[in-house]
Amino acid sequence: MKKPCINGVLPGPKAAAMILRDSQFVSPSYTRSYPMVVDSAEGVWVRDSDGNTFLDLTAGIAVTATGHCHPQIVKAICDQAQKLIHMSGTDFYYQVQIELAEKLSVIANMEGGAKVFFGNSGAEAVEAAFKLARYHTRREQTLAFFGAFHGRTMGALSLSASKAYQKKYYTPFVPGITHVPYPYCYRCPYGACHPTCGGACVRWIEDPLFRNNIPPEEVAAIFVEPIQGEGGYIVPPPDFFLELGKLAKKYGILLVADEIQSGMGRTGKMLAMEHFGVEPDLIALAKGIASGMPLGAMVARKEVMDWHSGSHASTFGGNPVSCAASLATIELLENGLIENARKRGEQLKSALLEMQGSYECMGDVRGLGLMVGVEFVKDRVTKERAAVERDEIIQKAFQKGLLILGCGENSVRFCPALTIGPEELDTGLAIFEEAVRESVSS
Repeated sequence: MKKPCINGVLPGPKAAAMILRDSQFVSPSYTRSYPMVVDSAEGVWVRDSDGNTFLDLTAGIAVTATGHCHPQIVKAICDQAQKLIHMSGTDFYYQVQIELAEKLSVIANMEGGAKVFFGNSGAEAVEAAFKLARYHTRREQTLAFFGAFHGRTMGALSLSASKAYQKKYYTPFVPGITHVPYPYCYRCPYGACHPTCGGACVRWIEDPLFRNNIPPEEVAAIFVEPIQGEGGYIVPPPDFFLELGKLAKKYGILLVADEIQSGMGRTGKMLAMEHFGVEPDLIALAKGIASGMPLGAMVARKEVMDWHSGSHASTFGGNPVSCAASLATIELLENGLIENARKRGEQLKSALLEMQGSYECMGDVRGLGLMVGVEFVKDRVTKERAAVERDEIIQKAFQKGLLILGCGENSVRFCPALTIGPEELDTGLAIFEEAVRESVSS
């Protein structure tokens, strides 16, 4: 069975030299988690410039859904690149973009059908949804949630409320956005317990927010992640979206699902909203949509996508090569990888819950499919956040050849490629437990 292989101290000499060059020429705004320089990757395995091999449970932040350099994806990219690399879908038609739009419309399965706008990233998909919601409704107000991360462009950042430092010195933001509490049951903002809370997170929007502060008739949209990603891999209770959907319909408010991290099979269904039985009006997609090629998509009900020619566009959005990679990705997802995500997700969550019984610092284990988080605490009673300890665990795992990432203030996320096998997952879990055990005993 293949395992990580670390040859000496990390970073190695080649990586250290490259990181020094990076510091001289690359923006310091990037958030690098490890002193690691990637040279090549295949499946769930990554090799650095010094020949060290790592087991990757990050998938490029939930992007390489089909694993690194899947042969069918590589073939689709090469075949398309030999025919057409760019022609700009803003001004010209080409078949592969039309085929992908048709496929995504079927996947969205919206009442009355759907249409698709293509961009280059998740932030662009969110920006498009933000603009369309205002255009369609002619309303100026928008709701989003505390803990949300929708991107770093100004509109998407204005909708975000994940980490304060992400917004520092960038004011003023887009006006008309109000943030409300997300149903974070482990740390209920109302000090209640589900289900006896009676859906307090949705009730609070109607009363007091709509009653005392914002006329609901002026609200264009509610932006929400089916599972909060950067906020901590937080899964809402089953009835949350049912009640939120009812509220939106009551006041003619568009429900926008940010499926950038949770979509494309990651949760064991093509779209995470399928778990909750609610149909959004708009969907933002990116990350796992094209197995690493830059692509974002905003899918909306046909009735909603009524903006006129020239209202919004993107020179590189829906690039032919990215579209070809996306079609190949969807084919792989539908032919077994979504089911594998469900099975491996059950294996992952079951193992982590068992592990939780041995380590008091593992305060909460949550997730769906291969989108699973572990929240670390100093004390299970007080739930004091163990942010420093979380970071230490991540670094210990890295030194052992395991790549994992943080999310929220004090959680670790597991978002491996949907191709991961049971033995590879067990290998990663064993290393993770070693890192937790060493952190607890140090």
